[in-house]
Amino acid sequence: MTAPDTIVLVHGFWVTPRSWEHWITHYERKGFRVIAPGYPGFEAEVEALRADPQIIVDVTVPAIIEKIEGILRELDRPPIIMGHSAGGAFTQILLDHGFGAAGVTLNSAPTEGVRVVPLSQVKSTFPVLKSPANRHKAVGLSFEEWKYAFTNTFTEEESLALYERYHIPANGGILWGSVLANFQPGHQDTWVDYHNDERAPLLFISGGEDHIMPPAIQKSNAKHYKSKTITEIKEYEGYAHLLPAQKGWEEIADYALDWALRHAKS
Repeated sequence: MTAPDTIVLVHGFWVTPRSWEHWITHYERKGFRVIAPGYPGFEAEVEALRADPQIIVDVTVPAIIEKIEGILRELDRPPIIMGHSAGGAFTQILLDHGFGAAGVTLNSAPTEGVRVVPLSQVKSTFPVLKSPANRHKAVGLSFEEWKYAFTNTFTEEESLALYERYHIPANGGILWGSVLANFQPGHQDTWVDYHNDERAPLLFISGGEDHIMPPAIQKSNAKHYKSKTITEIKEYEGYAHLLPAQKGWEEIADYALDWALRHAKS
């Protein structure tokens, strides 16, 4: 099999594809084609989404998956798919649907059935989950909330600069849906088949100091997979949730790429 020549980067909530800016340049310099799709309507800049968050309110998980799958179908060969946070859950769904030569998640949100809920995650998501009314809103984070959830290992100056450059509100309905998924009958939006032997290899990368998606979530998510396909975990001590922007990210980006190339599905 010819090695993958394309890397698809899937962003998470409270940010846009801009959050991948360093990784895009890094991988392009290595000769890869890099695609970092926004969710439907998220082609707008960060500033525009802050000014008019209705696009964020309207987005759904099925629409996100449908858009990315449409992009993947146009590629000549299966790519490496990498996802951060909610993008990690979406990466797992895409792999389960038969896309990708290999997948890497960074501080991934859990797929359906993962019931581990650390206290730091409760605190990080409280701005959204404190009110059921937020199911119909786009909910932003204050700078202090951002620091706790995303950049708790960063300096004050770094945190503020990244908050101003990356932060947008998140879809409250999707976040509420992910919480309720384990308590509703039938398959919900983030369901995957943990017994799918045809799924491409998957690596979970976890930041040891992540508050919103701590290592316990990654470990539980990985243990749910019962298929014969490769599923591995790599933890980086000292890294927060916004791992793709933290000092030293190049080492992680290189490890993720090397792992994906070594394990790419043939």
